[in-house]
Amino acid sequence: MTKIDSDTVTVQKSAEEVFNFLGNFNNFQKLMPEQVTNWESTEDECSFTIAGMASLGMKIQEKKPNSLIKVIKHGKAPFDFILNCNIAEKGNECAVQLSFDADLNPMLKMMAVKPLGNFLNLLVNKLKDLP
Repeated sequence: MTKIDSDTVTVQKSAEEVFNFLGNFNNFQKLMPEQVTNWESTEDECSFTIAGMASLGMKIQEKKPNSLIKVIKHGKAPFDFILNCNIAEKGNECAVQLSFDADLNPMLKMMAVKPLGNFLNLLVNKLKDLP
């Protein structure tokens, strides 16, 4: 498995607020960059296309209140993966890091690691701007 971690960012919200936001895929679209198209979601599942990369489907597999949301491949995706949304309470704010474990073949790994890392950092940094 290839492991890609985002930066750890401090969000000026409680762990509970961030957990509730990330625990509903209908909210995830607010974090997505322009390159994401064909967005479809329910509370627990979503699918979308990243221009120039791939179509992905995801579903929430596990939630540990205010600390972890575990997301797995669902439907379309060119490889198996697990996305962990890690949340740590820090007083009136929290620290958030996205951790992506993917079953990438060597060729795909070479092409995808940097764009996936950039994508995860973009998502986690947009959390800082939540109203």
